[in-house]
Amino acid sequence: MRPVRRLAAVAAALSLGLALTACGGSDESGGGGGDKVAGIFSGPVTDADLNALGLDALKAAEKDGAEISYAESVAVPDIEGKLRQYVSGGYSVVWTHGSQFYDATAKVAAENPDVNFIAEFDGVPEDQPENLWVIDRNFHTVFYPLGVLAANLSSSGKVGYLGGLSLPFSYAEVHALEQGIEDSGKDADLKPVWTGDFNDTVKATQFTSQLLSGGNDVIVTSLNLGVVGAFEAMKGTPAGKNWITVKYTDKSANDPEHYAATVLYDFAKPLQAILDEIEGGTRTGVYVMGFGKGADVSIGDNVPAEAKKAAEQAVADVESGATEVELDQSEVK
Repeated sequence: MRPVRRLAAVAAALSLGLALTACGGSDESGGGGGDKVAGIFSGPVTDADLNALGLDALKAAEKDGAEISYAESVAVPDIEGKLRQYVSGGYSVVWTHGSQFYDATAKVAAENPDVNFIAEFDGVPEDQPENLWVIDRNFHTVFYPLGVLAANLSSSGKVGYLGGLSLPFSYAEVHALEQGIEDSGKDADLKPVWTGDFNDTVKATQFTSQLLSGGNDVIVTSLNLGVVGAFEAMKGTPAGKNWITVKYTDKSANDPEHYAATVLYDFAKPLQAILDEIEGGTRTGVYVMGFGKGADVSIGDNVPAEAKKAAEQAVADVESGATEVELDQSEVK
């Protein structure tokens, strides 16, 4: 078993609500006497992917009495301005959905100690502000069973990983897949590639086709909208021989015949748990996502029973502590 390694507000716009609507949308229809909770998302909330999950989490908080608002399709250079708009608007909790927003969120949190912030990070950050909660997305732990699954599905002994940007969390996913393949006892090799964009469907189609041409018969994807292109490349290849896995939400309807599994995420659980902690007076901490805590692996109906059983056992072993998945964010060579 491998060892574990853990690694001043600007002038407000004439109308905060108008400013937020201009950047992509707002919803302030509920709440009553509850907290004012804002979410900032990197993409459109209609993506049926990561940002849609963010909106689902906010909607769940709204049902519990919070007044909510959100900004969508916010770029990294604009994040500080959006954070300060929400602070100026009297929001008691501001959540940034995406680890690319962590540094800016921590900076604005330190400048506004009376406001509560929630940010995402892959691991445990240093010098975390006392009014900032962190959601550790813990991707590597949930990708480990996909390594076991892929090794059991592959008849060629070649597995492909298709990412968007080569970031630390993506490296950690690759290393976790390698650990899963090794622990499976199967003779299989992993070929990781990155398209340079999580949402580019054309590049995803091209890269998936190249991986398939190279004999990689199982493709593990870590993409957002780009995964549609990966599915497109799969169509027309032999069903039951070539397989694809996806992330965040079930996208099996794109191609049920080649669909193998989904790494499912639910951000309503961590958001509500953190809001409860804040209400109770605990203003900082780390919520580690994982099996039963907002993450799961769903196996497709067409997956052979033996491979499905192996993947489900891998999940159970991680849950029980029998398997420790190493967090390795080192660059993949």
